[in-house]
Amino acid sequence: MEIVVSKDLLKANDTIAAANRARLSALNLNMINLLGSPGSGKTTVLEALGKVWQGSKRIGVIEGDLATSRDGERIEAIGWPATQINTGGGCHLEANMVANALESLPLDDLNLLVVENVGNLVCTASHDLGEKLRIVVLSVTEGHDKVAKYPPMFQKADVVVFNKADILEYTDFSIEQATEDALRLNPELTFFTVSARTGAGINELADFLLAQLT
Repeated sequence: MEIVVSKDLLKANDTIAAANRARLSALNLNMINLLGSPGSGKTTVLEALGKVWQGSKRIGVIEGDLATSRDGERIEAIGWPATQINTGGGCHLEANMVANALESLPLDDLNLLVVENVGNLVCTASHDLGEKLRIVVLSVTEGHDKVAKYPPMFQKADVVVFNKADILEYTDFSIEQATEDALRLNPELTFFTVSARTGAGINELADFLLAQLT
């Protein structure tokens, strides 16, 4: 019985996600689902992209966290419109939450929409939000074994961003092993190695996103 309920909930979520996707498509607006563990650097990656685009692109951001509006405030400091979703303990965002958040953003004025999901490598992988692209940010401080340990996240992703490359030499993280494990799960993945703190590799990521989403 519990499995049936779970399937029904996911089916309902997928229906709303499809409606989100159709609404955004009608506006020629694409959405990214930005995923990763707490502390992987998702918000810092967005801030680094903001520096590259320097106001030439207007990005709307939906921030998902258990509590506080701190990440949303960081995004607004870039000059991008942001709306905050606090789940109050929920480990992921759902399509209906995103649908409600869309009402708070100036969709007609945006070039791109990003959902920064709750920090989590498990349940966030299961919920379609209506995105066109899924990006997983994996910090080199987390360990390359995370790819093999959390396969659904990488099976359903489009892009993997290895972040904090500026401190790679101080870790045991193997980009080669992480890439090999990820490609075994999903041969279609695209990879970037960046340091959101220093900006290394961010230009390449920004160019890729514009090419994929325009």
